[in-house]
Amino acid sequence: MSSLTPREIVSELDKYVVGQAEAKRMVAIAMRNRWRRQRLDPELREEIAPKNIIMMGPTGVGKTEIARRLARLAKSPFHKVEATKFTEVGYVGRDVESMIRDLMEIGIGMVRAEEREKVRVRAEKLAEERLLDLLLPGAKPASGGYSFTPMPDPAAPTLPPAQDSTREKFRQMWREGKLDDRLVEMEVTTQADGGMSIMAIPGMEDMGNQVQDMIGRMFPSRKKLRKMKLKDAYDALVQEESDKLIDMDKVQDIARERVEQTGIIFLDEIDKIASRQDHGGPDVSREGVQRDLLPVVEGCVVNTKYGMIRTDHILFIAAGAFHYAKPSDLIPELQGRFPLRVELSALGQEEFYRILTEPKNALTVQYSALLGTEDLTLTFTDDALREIAATAQKINEETENIGARRLYTIMEKLLSELSFEASDKGGQQVVVDGEYVRAQLSSIVENRDLSRYIL
Repeated sequence: MSSLTPREIVSELDKYVVGQAEAKRMVAIAMRNRWRRQRLDPELREEIAPKNIIMMGPTGVGKTEIARRLARLAKSPFHKVEATKFTEVGYVGRDVESMIRDLMEIGIGMVRAEEREKVRVRAEKLAEERLLDLLLPGAKPASGGYSFTPMPDPAAPTLPPAQDSTREKFRQMWREGKLDDRLVEMEVTTQADGGMSIMAIPGMEDMGNQVQDMIGRMFPSRKKLRKMKLKDAYDALVQEESDKLIDMDKVQDIARERVEQTGIIFLDEIDKIASRQDHGGPDVSREGVQRDLLPVVEGCVVNTKYGMIRTDHILFIAAGAFHYAKPSDLIPELQGRFPLRVELSALGQEEFYRILTEPKNALTVQYSALLGTEDLTLTFTDDALREIAATAQKINEETENIGARRLYTIMEKLLSELSFEASDKGGQQVVVDGEYVRAQLSSIVENRDLSRYIL
């Protein structure tokens, strides 16, 4: 897992998320504590439970973005899921344990990719030889009846010098990229399912997947001929050879260990399952989900197709706007499993301006790059960005406050005409200044009823 210090984690998050210093510090400490825990004695390590976090704040202030960027930094299995997807066991909908199964699948994918990278050099050599066999089918000596030991077999036929020379010429041409677009006919392996498919039943997707796997094992794999470009055939052969070199039992063991010890689940929209006091009667998508979440967050064993997964040391980060509900509306037992709480502040004009200028993936950078593909140079003046930020704050105050997402609607409306005509303006330079912004948005901003629909 990542060995970044808390200060380095916050610095990396600052490149993409403006403000919210307290939330960044809290998740940075949580990430670093995972690293610290791995370096303790096994006996003490088992006793240290993760301190789960609740992030509270209005929509569009960076809760999900912090989670997304944290996932890339963590280098550990990470799964983001909305709490609104779940319902109580026994009702139509997904059960909460499915997020642990999904996290395990993500862990398997991560470890498999790492193992493939380790054997990539060997796989590429083997794939290149198989590729040359496709190009020169008669040049490969028959394998039947010859020794399988590494010792050379004197009885085995050797390639004639002419064929050997041709093979090396083809190898050189392939490495120089001269054969990339050449078509070859290649055998590919397909999983035979006997013509059967399993209909996904809501709430029983995992059972459907298990039945599908069982049917797949009952029918042997089939091979069929396909015509493809040589570079595509090479990629397929590299993947096939990599899979042969990987020990899947080892992959599952490593992934299970990684999920149990360093896994992170981001539980979004948790405020939507908080049951308000004025709501009477049972609610299978609120209190029922909370009751089902409790053992998973507390620590239990979940059955997956890769074995039993313990959730005792998985870190849960929950987030919600909490406009109408409060964290205290969650059942007390669940509140106790989220001891750390941090409130993210609403964004104003100054934050909007920083969002447009500071992040590496700022909207201004994105639109300039998009229109640059049409050979159109787009630049924004400082007063234009100030005007956009002021407009975003004004619209958020007069209508619903959707935070930084308001910038998406304003920027799209501002540049819609230019985007439409960009293909006809190749080679030109366009400067977006404050006057241009006011001209494009004035009629909408002044008409409050219209701005509710357009912006």
